[in-house]
Amino acid sequence: MAFYAFYAVAIVILILHFTGWLKRHGMEWLILALAVGTFPAVIFLK
Repeated sequence: MAFYAFYAVAIVILILHFTGWLKRHGMEWLILALAVGTFPAVIFLK
């Protein structure tokens, strides 16, 4: 269940990134956090 929740959050972050919302609010660091969190999520949550 946590695996699917991670991917749902990842999709939302990517949509916000491509619409420019993250840049306007100074939250571009979420893209880096998503990139760092992807590998452990795939290994440990699946």
